[in-house]
Amino acid sequence: MVVIADQLTKAWAQSALADGPIVLIQDFLQLRLTYNTGAAFSMFSTGGPLIAVVAVGVVVMIMFVLTDTSRRGEAIALGMVLGGSLGNLIDRIARGDGFLDGAVIDFIDFDFFATFNVADMGITLGVGLLLLVTFLHRP
Repeated sequence: MVVIADQLTKAWAQSALADGPIVLIQDFLQLRLTYNTGAAFSMFSTGGPLIAVVAVGVVVMIMFVLTDTSRRGEAIALGMVLGGSLGNLIDRIARGDGFLDGAVIDFIDFDFFATFNVADMGITLGVGLLLLVTFLHRP
């Protein structure tokens, strides 16, 4: 679900925000189309291919772990991280000229925070849920 929601919202953002941002709450929240070739918070802007290779590794690792998980919360959390990783990986594959050098589409822009997308939310919420599930199920 995260991958589908991510790709649909990115397609919408490319169309609806091409002429400029949409201000939702003045000086707080706007939808603004940006292209991020780096990692979170636009760090490592020239490291796109390396970031994509790491994302492939994360996807493979999560798929392996998912085959061995018996707890529902853990599976949901890992699924969210997997969906977010795949959503951004699709951008790296499909939106570039070279090998894995595409830019990730970001469009949710709080004035006090980095611009992000639905895939980023899936990753962040999935990691948070995974931490919560891990601490709640400690023997």
